[in-house]
Amino acid sequence: MTVKVLLVTTVRWPSAARLAGAFAATGCTIDAVLPADHPAARSRYFERVYSYRPFSGAASFVEAAERSRSDIVLALDDRATMLLLRARQKAPDHIAALIAQSLGCAKNYTQLMSRSGFIEAARQADIRTPLTRAIESEADLEDAIRQIGFPSLLKADGTWGGDGVAVVRDRDEALLAWRRLSNPPSLLRSVVRAIRRSDAHFLRTALDAKAPATSLQQFIPGKPATTSFACWQGKLLAANHLETLAAQEANGPASVLRRIESEEMDEAATRLAAHFGLSGLHGLDYIRDDQGRAHLIEINPRSPQTSYLSFGTGHDLVSALVARVDGHARPPRPRVASDVVALFPQEWMRDPASPYLTSAFHDVPWDDPAIIRVWMSSQQARPALEKWRHFMANNPASARLAAQP
Repeated sequence: MTVKVLLVTTVRWPSAARLAGAFAATGCTIDAVLPADHPAARSRYFERVYSYRPFSGAASFVEAAERSRSDIVLALDDRATMLLLRARQKAPDHIAALIAQSLGCAKNYTQLMSRSGFIEAARQADIRTPLTRAIESEADLEDAIRQIGFPSLLKADGTWGGDGVAVVRDRDEALLAWRRLSNPPSLLRSVVRAIRRSDAHFLRTALDAKAPATSLQQFIPGKPATTSFACWQGKLLAANHLETLAAQEANGPASVLRRIESEEMDEAATRLAAHFGLSGLHGLDYIRDDQGRAHLIEINPRSPQTSYLSFGTGHDLVSALVARVDGHARPPRPRVASDVVALFPQEWMRDPASPYLTSAFHDVPWDDPAIIRVWMSSQQARPALEKWRHFMANNPASARLAAQP
């Protein structure tokens, strides 16, 4: 029997179409819930696309799950995970059961989605983590500063992609950042963000503003790294560990990564999947210090942007998850051509002249040409496209190489 997958997202990240293609390669059929004008809606791999409604997000997920008759639901962003948890509380029994099966032990997500609560659970599981303190008042902040020192990171719960994180180097910076992060955004700021990001959810947030929980975390110098892993009912199925070679911006998502081997990162994923009873696709973020030791800094309770990549046996998250859902073993999908991966369109938009675009595996979705066209014609791509044209005009050898898929 063909496995039916429902992908749900509230943001316009490029990973939706790539993950759909990965599931299609295993024989699945795929539906999606996407915001209006999402580029991935044009992917040839979706059987049906449902609309995400920012002002009734949980209800739009329940309606799609009902009509899709899916076997598993996967959230592609943190907000989508929160809405699935909310939907589960009000959904018909069979949809609530589907969500619970897809996420794992739902009652553990309260701690999982608290930055300080998650770190405390990781420390109890004997995983190396930086000192982290929940901050509820200026007095808490003063105590945390005395314990943790500077530099440090102030983080707000319910944020992602580098938003809601501030590096602070002294007491004045810490107080200023905490007052900003611990208060809900103003109506004006929410309206501006809604317009700039074409995301009406910011308007909904403005109308139902809540102060986010915050925490102070020890700053660990080193290189960012990440784990993408698949699990089912608390058992780890497959994992990939990658270190960041380039990022779109400071504290932002990676655009070039290199696969690495790490026993301690394997063990951390195994312990955390078991501790929280997780199912589905998840990610872990680390800083690796100059001795190569991994310091776990947070979890991504949803499918990471790299979860569609296959690095062979034991490292194909999608095939491992599908096999567990329907009980039929599947061979891993073909391995990507290199351990260094330049993500499309992220690295091209970061630097059209990046050497990684030719030296690494550039994961352009040649099998899904509509996705290439829509990203290349998007407003976000225009500055990069102009730089790329200038670079190609002055580097004919690179132009000939780039023309070869």
